Amino acid sequence: MKRTALCVLVSLPLLLCASVAAAAPCATASPACTEMVGIAGAPGRTLVYRSYPLDARNPAIVRGVIVIHGLGRDADNYYRHVLAAAFLAGTLEDTVLVVPRFASNEGGACKDALASGELGWRCQPRNDTWRTGGAAVGSEVTSFDLVDELLRRLARKEVFPNLRTLVVAGHSAGGQFVSRYEMANQVHDSLPVKPSYVVANPSSYAYLDDLRPTAAALPAGFAAAAPGYVAPLPANPPPPFVPFSDAANCTGYDTWPYGLQGRNGYSTKLTDDQLKKQLAARPTTYLLGELDILPLYGFDSSCPAMAQGPTRLARGLAYARYVSEKFGAQHRTLVVPACGHSARCMFTADPVLPLLFPKE
Repeated sequence: MKRTALCVLVSLPLLLCASVAAAAPCATASPACTEMVGIAGAPGRTLVYRSYPLDARNPAIVRGVIVIHGLGRDADNYYRHVLAAAFLAGTLEDTVLVVPRFASNEGGACKDALASGELGWRCQPRNDTWRTGGAAVGSEVTSFDLVDELLRRLARKEVFPNLRTLVVAGHSAGGQFVSRYEMANQVHDSLPVKPSYVVANPSSYAYLDDLRPTAAALPAGFAAAAPGYVAPLPANPPPPFVPFSDAANCTGYDTWPYGLQGRNGYSTKLTDDQLKKQLAARPTTYLLGELDILPLYGFDSSCPAMAQGPTRLARGLAYARYVSEKFGAQHRTLVVPACGHSARCMFTADPVLPLLFPKE
């Protein structure tokens, strides 16, 4: 346990100092490690798991990490994943970990128990859910608003005076959330500590125009085509990105969240040009599992998603190249060896730990 010095002035010439234990992180996915977070002036609250209270002054904290869960809305499991990662990185005692739960009890696959006053979001499959910045049921508060609020709370100098880094990360549907939140959020530039974004294994991305990738967009050497092989190229390969050829039959290929048309929720606050500028400017890493090449665990096989590539690995490799070549983004891509569609494998991999828990 980390210890700090507590000094008491006994008399003018005498200062007594004793070593006292700093607050320990809350390291279990239990109700004791949760609190409800609301937005000033708006009804409703959202449950979050956190390793330290968000309103108690804590000078030991130097970094904040927000992690967004996947389609199953299992924030408790994602809290365990990021706890394991922080333990491996040796950063549990100086990092505040936060995992919000975007609950839904609309029926079908969405039967989460909601506390009194807890916000609930639309169930899948829809294009206005929590993963795309949609509003809670019966509320104007969006999922992106909630992460804005969490970032503002972590950035308060009166609470975390020594905070130096902020990271927003998500896996699977959480990766979809973070990729769109990165381009759309309106708090990034106003925060005293600018966040970085880690997008892991999403099923789809928001393209910024009508171009979509061909097999030529994939780098040589990655077995990214289904079910895990290197797709051969013709003697005269096509350009890596071309106008989508099946727009007449796949009419939703360019509609939010796959493109910028027909946007809803938080993202409507900005113009297309603003979204493009913000996406390119903000520090982002795409984490892609080397073995995420099978249509499993909520894989999006819809026409708009398949227009982006045959596998999650292929889609991520193509999109990273697209935003770099077409919009000048200086984003990083990391293919994580021997990982499939597993948040635990991805977030606890040695090459990933410095991205989630940067030293500076």
